[in-house]
Amino acid sequence: MPARFVAAIDQGTTSSRCIIFDAAGEIVAIGQKEHRQIFPRPGWVEHDALEIWTNVQAVTAEALEKAGARASDLAAVGITNQRETTVIWERATGRPVANAIVWQDTRTAELAVRLGGETGPDRFRDACGLPLATYFSGPKTRWLLDNVEGLAAAAGRGELLFGTMDSWLIWNLTGHHVTDVTNASRTMLMNLETLDWDEELTSQIGVPRAMLPEIRSSSEVYGRAKGALEGVPVAGALGDQQAALFGQACFREGEGKCTYGTGNFLLVNTGDKPVASKHGLLTTVGYRVGDAPAVYAIEGSIAVTGALVQWLRDNLGFFENAADIVALAASVPDTGGCQIVPAFSGLFAPHWRSDARGVIVGLTGFVTRAHIARAALESTAWQTREIVDAMTADGGRPLESLKVDGGMTANDLLMQFQADVLDVPIARPKVAETTCLGAAYAAGLAVGFWPDQQTLRDHWKLDREWKPAMAASDRDARYALWKKAVERTLNWA
Repeated sequence: MPARFVAAIDQGTTSSRCIIFDAAGEIVAIGQKEHRQIFPRPGWVEHDALEIWTNVQAVTAEALEKAGARASDLAAVGITNQRETTVIWERATGRPVANAIVWQDTRTAELAVRLGGETGPDRFRDACGLPLATYFSGPKTRWLLDNVEGLAAAAGRGELLFGTMDSWLIWNLTGHHVTDVTNASRTMLMNLETLDWDEELTSQIGVPRAMLPEIRSSSEVYGRAKGALEGVPVAGALGDQQAALFGQACFREGEGKCTYGTGNFLLVNTGDKPVASKHGLLTTVGYRVGDAPAVYAIEGSIAVTGALVQWLRDNLGFFENAADIVALAASVPDTGGCQIVPAFSGLFAPHWRSDARGVIVGLTGFVTRAHIARAALESTAWQTREIVDAMTADGGRPLESLKVDGGMTANDLLMQFQADVLDVPIARPKVAETTCLGAAYAAGLAVGFWPDQQTLRDHWKLDREWKPAMAASDRDARYALWKKAVERTLNWA
C-alpha cells in the first residue's frame, strides 16, 4: 500500500510535538509533551537535550497511535525546531556535554561585545546577515568551549559535534550529522552568498570547523530513521519560523507571515537574493527546495510574547491556565494607563539592546490584574507594529494584509487589537499549525508525496479575518505611549 501520511516533528521552546498530516494537508493526529525550562542564573535558560530526545520519541509514538498508523504508513518525516538553541555532544557516544543553551539565554552578552571590537555589533553582518547578539548559536558554542572544562581541547581533537535542535534530532534519528540552510543561517557562521560555513566567521568567532554539520537544503532525504520510525525517510528540516513561512505558502516575493508563539517572528519572502536591512531586521534564508536556488527572507524577531503570558501564570500566579488571560483582559476596556515591555532577554528587533530589561510602567492605584493582563496582550501587538514599521522603512511594500499563525492567534481580543494597530486585515488559515505543516510540506515534496509548491499553495484556506476598527488618532496616541515605555527599558543591565 502507498504511504498515506507525512509526519512532522516540531521541537519547540517549551514542548515537543509530532503532527501527522494527510495528502490534503489536514491534521490527522497530534502528540505533545512539555519539557523543563532550566534557569541556573538570571538571564540563563537551558534545556536537557536528552530529555527532549526522549520526549520526541514519546510524542511520535503517541501521534502514530492516535492516527491508527504504523511507520510504514508515513511517506516521510520533516523536522522543525527552535532555531538558535545550541547543543554540543560527543561524537563517539552521542552524549551531550552540557545542557543546551536556549535562544533566549543572555550569557553571551559580554562575548558579543568583545567579538564586535571597534566595529561593533555589525562586524559580521555583511557575511552572515546578523548582528552580534546573545540570540545566535555561534557565540553560544564559543561560550561553552571557553567555559566548560576540557571542551576546547576535545573539540580540537575532533571529538565533539555542534548542532541546533534539528541536527540533534536528525543525528539521533539517522546517525547523520547535517543541518539545513535555514538553521545554518542562524549561527553567524554561514555565509549567506555561498551557503557554506565561512572560514573567517568560524575562525573569528572561535568554532572549529570539524564540529559543524554538513549544510543541506530544506527539502531532501537526509537518511532513514531508526526506532519507532524505522525506515521512514527523514526528508525535511526548517527552523520553526521559516517552516511557518513555508507552511503559509509564502512562495512569492513580498509575501509574509507572523507567528505568535513563545516569541513573535515576522518573515517576508525577498526572493533569490539576500536583502540587507538598515533598520534592525535580520537577513536570513527562507528555505531551499532540493537543488533549486535558495529563497531569502527578511525577519523581525521578538523574544517575548507568549512567554509573557506564561510568566504571568507561573511567576505571578495571575491565572491557572494560559487561556484564562483572554477573559481577564477582556473584563476591562483598556490597560488603565499601564504598559508592559517584556525585555526579559533584552530587546530583539528592531532595537537589539541586550542592556534592556522588562518594565511595567504607568502604574496607579486604579490598575488591577486585569489591566496588567490586557497590557501583556497589547505588548505583543505593539512589538509587532515596530517590526512592520522597520520593514517599511527598509523599502518594503506597505502591508496589505498579514497572515498569522501560532497559539496566540486563537485569542480574538489580541488579533483584533493587532489589526487595529497595524491598520491592515489579519488572516488566519484553517490549519493554524503552519510550523509543523511547513516541515511536513518540505519532507513530502522531497519524496514526491506532493508534486509541487503550487499544490501546497492550493491547500491554503482562510479560517478567520480581523479588520481594523481603531481611529488613527487613538492608534497614534497609544503608539507614542508604547515608545515612551520602551525607552524606560534601556541601559538597565
